[in-house]
Amino acid sequence: MKGVQFLVAFVLLALASKLVSASDPSPFQDFCVAINDTKDGVFVNGKFCKDPKLATAEDFFLPGLNIPGNTSNQVGSMVTPANVQQIPGLNTLGISLVQIDYAPYGGLNPPHTHPRATEILVVVEGTLSVGFVTSNTDNRLFTKVLYPGDVFVFPEGMIHFQLNIGSTNAVAFAALSSQNPGVITIANAVFGSDPAINPDVLAKAFQLDQNIVKQLQSRFWWDNN
Repeated sequence: MKGVQFLVAFVLLALASKLVSASDPSPFQDFCVAINDTKDGVFVNGKFCKDPKLATAEDFFLPGLNIPGNTSNQVGSMVTPANVQQIPGLNTLGISLVQIDYAPYGGLNPPHTHPRATEILVVVEGTLSVGFVTSNTDNRLFTKVLYPGDVFVFPEGMIHFQLNIGSTNAVAFAALSSQNPGVITIANAVFGSDPAINPDVLAKAFQLDQNIVKQLQSRFWWDNN
């Protein structure tokens, strides 16, 4: 009897494994619209592959992450990516990297989300206040102050941020679990979309006067465009 139970359990596990492996691959971009005529196809889920015989060391190399990013902007931070756009050899490997530089006294990597990746961040210089917010309905904030050598994880899709609370420059590096993780900066997406979202929608959603919404839209639309 025990043998039969073991066999049934094994079969169910095997079926479950097949169901899991039959799922669609994760997308590498926001969308990939299907077409019937392949001659009009210009994109795949990821990028076209070079003949492996033609690959060189340069396809897997990127210099320059020792150079500080320019933080002279409105938010006081600069993100320098090292993803498949900069390193072609990352294609299909499911990983990428960013360097983030923060200005003293409030340099901010503003609230944003990566739709296709979990992020793990390590502080190299400075002191950062970081955090992420969980999904509805809890909207729970997980936050921590990080010092050099500290590591923090931002789960995939969660809105997160980093703020330099020190008096010196700060630097962090982050690995992301996608060759093209994507980024949606919340304020830019909501108030700087093209075309603009109807102010009535935003006024009601954020419980703001419509004039304030229009002012924010004009500011972020100008920044994004």
